[in-house]
Amino acid sequence: MIDRIASRDNSLLRQARSVRDGKIEDLIFVEGLRLCEEAQRSNLAIEAVIVSEELMRKERAAQAIAELSRVSKRTASVSEKLLESISYTKTPQGIVVLAGRPDSSEAHLAANLSATPLLVVLHQINNPVNVGAILRTAEAAGATGVIATRNTSDPFSPKSLRGAMGSAFRLPIWTGPAFEEIVSWCRDRNIATVCSDAEADTDYTDLDWTKGIALLLGPESTGFTAEELMHADRSVKITMRGKTESLNVSVAAGIFLFEAARQRARV
Repeated sequence: MIDRIASRDNSLLRQARSVRDGKIEDLIFVEGLRLCEEAQRSNLAIEAVIVSEELMRKERAAQAIAELSRVSKRTASVSEKLLESISYTKTPQGIVVLAGRPDSSEAHLAANLSATPLLVVLHQINNPVNVGAILRTAEAAGATGVIATRNTSDPFSPKSLRGAMGSAFRLPIWTGPAFEEIVSWCRDRNIATVCSDAEADTDYTDLDWTKGIALLLGPESTGFTAEELMHADRSVKITMRGKTESLNVSVAAGIFLFEAARQRARV
């Protein structure tokens, strides 16, 4: 059954705004038909589906909405204007799903470690667009998991989810540990910690990426502190030409990770 909501003050819409703004920690805000379908395919618990009356009239969307409604606790239709009141984008995408937050514990990541893991550590990266892009690249390059330290943008925020395009649902992700905790955790598991550092002596192509490695990516504005660099096992750089001092962190992540993928494919 699909409820029709005509009031901006409806409790479901208030709940959606709270989830969107990060005020309800156990739910995530998923927007857009493709991403909502990815959430369902990833077996997330679907709490609610909010869909525009316009989208419901489209044949391609009708089947997907029916499938989402089948597993959802509640489904409601709204006008485009009401959907706009909860959307985080300027142009509403026709559908919003409130879903259970995926497990982002250390135990979940540990349970999914491979024999030679390739982990990506996001340290104090506060741009959710970059976080989402890195998650998408990490999955494409065959990374086995992601760790997001304290003060890193939430990988399950609406903007990060949009950039990740479903990768956040499929990759094991551990959120919230301190930098030192990650280094110690990796050392206990014979996973080498490798920092990205523009001043490093080693070029990224000279590193053996076929072993268990955790690639640590730091804040774009300041980079890693001297103390953080000392904690890591190795530091690598991307040699650049011209006057460019640095790359966007998501671009750098792609360069590192696909070099790792290239080397691992030859083993």
